[in-house]
Amino acid sequence: MSDFPPPPSAQIPPPGDAPGFTAHLLDNLTAAQPRQPSTVTLSRTETHLHIHFNCADTHPWATLTQRDAPLYTEEVVEVFLDPFGDLECYFEIEVNPLNTVLDLMLRRIGKGWRKEFAWSCAGLETTTALTDSGWTASLAIPFAAFLTGPPASGAAWRANFLRIDRLAGNPRELSAWSPTGQNTFHVTQCFGHLLF
Repeated sequence: MSDFPPPPSAQIPPPGDAPGFTAHLLDNLTAAQPRQPSTVTLSRTETHLHIHFNCADTHPWATLTQRDAPLYTEEVVEVFLDPFGDLECYFEIEVNPLNTVLDLMLRRIGKGWRKEFAWSCAGLETTTALTDSGWTASLAIPFAAFLTGPPASGAAWRANFLRIDRLAGNPRELSAWSPTGQNTFHVTQCFGHLLF
């Protein structure tokens, strides 16, 4: 971990100011280029945070179609958001290539986390598509799902953007905007910073 870069920061420009911020996901264990690379692009409107994943994939696949099914057991992209920045509670939203959604809230309890599947991201909009080189997923996440209004100028959220790829004949590959150096994404001190 000591050789890892520090958690990254991304400035999310005000609505209409710029096309957004794009970053490459890195291998979660090594911070190297993944076998099948991905990018994530972030932008915002007055009401929504927009996240677009573009995933290179020779065989995108998924079978789960029920809301809140364990999408992480197949191929999926994931978003972790802590709009309060205290790393005591964060929201997780996953989307698979079939446009199935898993959303939940995690709260710190002692040394672990309590998963609250009753939470649903009200007003969430998602789309997915297969492409010549893989698949894409787009999420429009209402700020009102977390806050009473859009983030104030200067607000800082903690976040991570992630992918699980399962290429036949290979071990699963975990990719992250901010790699954790572990075989899990749930390492809050490694979350990056979103600056508004």
